Amino acid sequence: MSEKQKTISKSVSISGQGLHTGTQGIMTFRPAPAYHGIKFRRTDIEGQPIIEAHINNVVSTERGTTIGLNGTKIYTIEHVMAAISGMGIDNLLIELDMEEIPIKDGSSKYFVEAIEKAGRTEQDAEKEYIEIEETVVFEIPEKKVKIEIVPADEFSVTVLIDFDSRVLGEQIARLTKIEDFKLKIASCRTFVFLHELEFLLKNNLIKGGDLNNAIVFVNRKVSQEELDRLADLFNKPRVKVKKEGILNNLELYFENEPARHKLLDVIGDLSLLGKPIKGHITAYRPGHSVNTQFAKIIHNHQYKLEYDKRTAI
Repeated sequence: MSEKQKTISKSVSISGQGLHTGTQGIMTFRPAPAYHGIKFRRTDIEGQPIIEAHINNVVSTERGTTIGLNGTKIYTIEHVMAAISGMGIDNLLIELDMEEIPIKDGSSKYFVEAIEKAGRTEQDAEKEYIEIEETVVFEIPEKKVKIEIVPADEFSVTVLIDFDSRVLGEQIARLTKIEDFKLKIASCRTFVFLHELEFLLKNNLIKGGDLNNAIVFVNRKVSQEELDRLADLFNKPRVKVKKEGILNNLELYFENEPARHKLLDVIGDLSLLGKPIKGHITAYRPGHSVNTQFAKIIHNHQYKLEYDKRTAI
């Protein structure tokens, strides 16, 4: 029995603030017909331009994945794309009245909940997959980065991270079936080191930042005076460093939550291939730049395979 494409049953909206731009706005998921794919529409711009969520439209991976077309951009799409992929949605129109996806708590949880609220509808069209026929590898040895995919009947991911830090060293996370995304991955939040947070603030980034947007790791000695200043910047009560090396404003959902969030990012970035994948991915120290470069390699590799098959007939 063939598997069918899916969209949502009704429209649903999510409000929130963009992490880097600080812009407040509304994102609305709307049902879309079969073979439509995932597309964004900027309703705040004259003509309401539409941008397809595709790897060829990635224009930046600085502090998140950004897509753009003809000068119009949409920032930080990886968490919402992971939710869409994790919930098995093939066709969706996403309307946005600002230039950045709401950050919410830095995870995919709220987007998954919105899709559940909207409901899912099967469509009269067969689901299309990218089926990996041979191993594809991308490696940057000087950065100790490697990501590969091997043929498999289903989609699965293994992620290994290592930040060479006392508070965040080696971690591993696995997702053996996409149906487990909601329970095992969706709630896992992004993370940042304290020194990165200070750099971002000084460079006028994370305008919409909040200490509840991310897990903050503290990998150096820091005085309570510095922590008080940080809390004041975010208009939060006083914070302290827990024995696990994170600020005490939140609790970890999983001991390996950072690795699980990196796995979430891999799913979100590779969903820009436009179709779900059948293959097993292993990623060592992944990031948005590596993920999207790898997605382009897979895209070009699949295109070449299809071309070779057509010309051989």
